[in-house]
Amino acid sequence: MHFNIISKTITLPDGRTITLETGKLAKQADGSVVVRMEDTMLLATVVAAKEIKPGVDFLPLSVDYQEKFASAGRIPGSFQRREGRLSDHEVLVSRLVDRAIRPLFPEDYHAETQINIFLISADPNALPDALASLAATAALMASDIPFYNPVSEVRVAKINGEYVINPTSAALKEASIDLIVGATLSDITMVEGELNEASEEEVVEAIKVAHEAIKIQCTALKEFEAACGKTEKRSYEGDPQNEELNDRIRAFAYDRIYAVAQAGTAKHERRDQISAIKEELVASLTEGLAEGETLQNDLVNRYFHDLEWEAARRLVLDERKRLDGRKLDQVRPIASEVDYLPRAHGSALFTRGETQSLTTVTLGTKLDEQIVDSAMNYGYSRFLLHYNFPGFSTGEVKPNRSPGRREVGHGNLALRALKKVLPEDENNPYTIRIVSDILESNGSSSMATVCAGSLALMDSGLKVKGQVSGIAMGLISDAETGKYAILSDILGDEDHLGDMDFKVAGTAKGITACQMDIKVDGLSFNVLSEALQQAKAGRLHILGEMNKTLTEPRPDLKPHTPRAIVIRIEKDQIGAVIGPGGKVVQEIQKDSGATVNIEEKDNYGYVSIFSADKASMDKAVSRVKGIVAVPEVGEVYKGVVKSIMPFGAFVEFMPGKDGLLHISEIVWERLETVEGVLKVGEEVEVKLVEVDKKTGKFRLSRKVLLPRPENKNK
Repeated sequence: MHFNIISKTITLPDGRTITLETGKLAKQADGSVVVRMEDTMLLATVVAAKEIKPGVDFLPLSVDYQEKFASAGRIPGSFQRREGRLSDHEVLVSRLVDRAIRPLFPEDYHAETQINIFLISADPNALPDALASLAATAALMASDIPFYNPVSEVRVAKINGEYVINPTSAALKEASIDLIVGATLSDITMVEGELNEASEEEVVEAIKVAHEAIKIQCTALKEFEAACGKTEKRSYEGDPQNEELNDRIRAFAYDRIYAVAQAGTAKHERRDQISAIKEELVASLTEGLAEGETLQNDLVNRYFHDLEWEAARRLVLDERKRLDGRKLDQVRPIASEVDYLPRAHGSALFTRGETQSLTTVTLGTKLDEQIVDSAMNYGYSRFLLHYNFPGFSTGEVKPNRSPGRREVGHGNLALRALKKVLPEDENNPYTIRIVSDILESNGSSSMATVCAGSLALMDSGLKVKGQVSGIAMGLISDAETGKYAILSDILGDEDHLGDMDFKVAGTAKGITACQMDIKVDGLSFNVLSEALQQAKAGRLHILGEMNKTLTEPRPDLKPHTPRAIVIRIEKDQIGAVIGPGGKVVQEIQKDSGATVNIEEKDNYGYVSIFSADKASMDKAVSRVKGIVAVPEVGEVYKGVVKSIMPFGAFVEFMPGKDGLLHISEIVWERLETVEGVLKVGEEVEVKLVEVDKKTGKFRLSRKVLLPRPENKNK
């Protein structure tokens, strides 16, 4: 069979290459491309309906990224042993692609469009999430679907002071900054990632480095499009227009809408007033209809929405005033409270304006760890954060279903912000689960989750490194006049009507996580830097308000929180704690009532002990420490006689360690027999006087702890 294969090679700054290839796989799709870097291969396909459904006024775009387990030579661990619904990781990668690509379709293109991206070969030296957007865009470039402005994404990491594009998974473990950046040839469109308390200047520099690499990829994508012969895209029927109707709606409604926007009212009051204007508008338009003529509701809705959009933006740009009456950099009133739920291990209620999060922290054992089972990663996760967004939070009737992509994305952002302040693994024996239930929402609910989560962690008594706050920034801009306004702590309407949603979370020392989506072209690095500095001021203000409630972790855990401790032992001591067939660790658990788990990591053993009872905990800790303690010559121990022999007695002076108490070392007087002097089970104080260098046997003495008779030679 003859394949008309077209390929393009992209060279990264360090000399590694990425290849794009079309013409061999999935040829019945509108566009299909295989992207390869090292041994990682992604198959991206795109299909769009030829006809646009009547009445659709949005882009019905779906993006699905899925990792095939065979790509890494693995069989799924699920009951059915096959790929099923997308994992949270796959959802997050799907969102990365969707957020970068969606704003770049023509505004009036509303055909149902589906992008599928399959990981078909997995190489840890080339992480696929940084290649997914490139693959999706390449498929669009290889099609006749109207998509004209190529976009791509790269990972930029700061490793040992250097910025690296698309590092390996091993190198990424040493990164202080890990960002995925999406951009076109001229503009940044998306940023998401986590940072080790980085400065605003470091963030801007990382994005600049990423953009230089992306420019090369976008140029290659245009060349690839030309090589495929797809520079001419399919024609489509755009949105219908009725200029006369538009003029009538503007004349009737614009000034009224602007007046409502100026009033600075609360969310629901403002929406009720806007709805009343719309009802009056529809009534006036209906009165003028000829017999048999119907109102073009789709056009009315679109033109009315456009007036709302224009009024809110003009208010900000011309009057420097916001919908709720705040100044551009003003944060809404904040109220926070901890220990709100008396039986939770930690809890916080955080309210900012009309956004509210009730967040809990639960501390569990190692047995509560979440299994991570994906094509490229199998293991366990000890930090979970779940974000819930019920319908009542916005006053809507909405069925309660499993978390959607938005909930998964918001929860992941908050998780990345908070995990940077958790205690190191060796100091944290707990599996931590944070749950944020959004009870009210009018913008920035993910950042409210960060604030509430930080307070709840401190309320739990967990020794976190610092308080974390988050803020969502917005942007209103006018390309014609050059005017722009950066908004702090945006409302839901400001997010919907604005040009940017930039979420920044961090401690007093620096940024720990960020997420940015740009809806317009032309965001300069100067504006980005200004937004970051304004975000810093807002974030520090929020931290100050949070510190009025709690400034540091509580000195102790709640009384009803299970106690836990981790003991690090030498690798060769693991077997002694476990015992043959697990006998020793089972005895410790049975005798103490505590739960004991042992794992090997980084050439050490880590013994995690959990108990709801202090006496139980102390008993288990004592047993473990006794087993792993190293006997020291000269130390005095309280032992137990285990057996009597003609030449002395064997005494267990440490758990699992017996020494010989020779008959000559029991008392200063000469003994003919041990019988009658010691008996099995008797407690006796002994001193370790020697460890045989060849055999490792222990020699004990009791008499050196007794007063020396006067007639004995010194």
